[in-house]
Amino acid sequence: MEIYHCLDGQPPILHNRLERMPDEGYIWLDFLRAEAQGWESWPKNLLGVEIDHSQVIDSLTPDHSSYFDGTEDYDMLIFEGLGPQDNPFPLQTRSAAFFLFDRLLITVRAEDNLSFQMVKQKLKGMKAKAPPSALCLAHQVLDTMVDRFLRVREFLDLRLTELQDELLNADSGMSDWHALLDARRVVRRLEGLSADQLEALDSWRRGTALDWDESRVQLRMRDLREHVSRVRDHSHYLEHDLEAAVQLHFAMVSHRTNEIMKVFTVLAVVFMPLTLLTGVWGMNFKHMPELDWDYGYYYALGVIVMVGVSMFWWFRRSKFF
Repeated sequence: MEIYHCLDGQPPILHNRLERMPDEGYIWLDFLRAEAQGWESWPKNLLGVEIDHSQVIDSLTPDHSSYFDGTEDYDMLIFEGLGPQDNPFPLQTRSAAFFLFDRLLITVRAEDNLSFQMVKQKLKGMKAKAPPSALCLAHQVLDTMVDRFLRVREFLDLRLTELQDELLNADSGMSDWHALLDARRVVRRLEGLSADQLEALDSWRRGTALDWDESRVQLRMRDLREHVSRVRDHSHYLEHDLEAAVQLHFAMVSHRTNEIMKVFTVLAVVFMPLTLLTGVWGMNFKHMPELDWDYGYYYALGVIVMVGVSMFWWFRRSKFF
């Protein structure tokens, strides 16, 4: 656990222990989920507020989906973000729980949640000023989590472009359908994650116990929601493009099959009269006038060749193939 004392306009101060709430500023208690057993005693000792037991269980669940649950004393938001890597293949996620009071922010998260580390590096390494309130600090962490989803779009765009090019390449054969299905699952899951995030943020806005009257807070939250909407909309467009590429691929395959069948059909039609002629001259009757011709064999071959070439030329001129 790390304890930060944040004063408006000053860099946050890291404390080793905390016995009571300070007179000024607010406190950020950041718990690692693997070491967070009993964290609910802190708001009780500092503020005298009991945390609902079901919410405590939810905060310790590593793969919980995004949702909001508010009370009269505090807001609880669980937000599902990316895992330790930006590459979405496979798409790994980590959920983080935010418990917001007027002057206290408690977070319970996975150890490899990079968004929290990025915010801390920004506040520590660059000597940045602390956000003016616990709500603004939570927004900064959430915004960092969503921004990582925005960067994932580059990986998705590149990978799906490669798959679509391979899909539409007539010579590739598109043998790796598993990669295509995996990409489709990633896009659908990303769209579902964004939808859950939007629902949680909307529920938070409607049911918050905190003061959102400040214009800068409302502006930041609208900006955060807009970023999540961009991720959801982009995922929807990617899924639509992927579906269109699949349909176009099968249309191309069907077209190539039709072209091949057209050639076979023309060849079969060309050889039908030739088969008839050879069948007539191949009959075993005793009296056949053609058998007494000195050049009957050559005349028959000439007729066969002439009929075949004529029909082939006619089909070619009529642009059957």
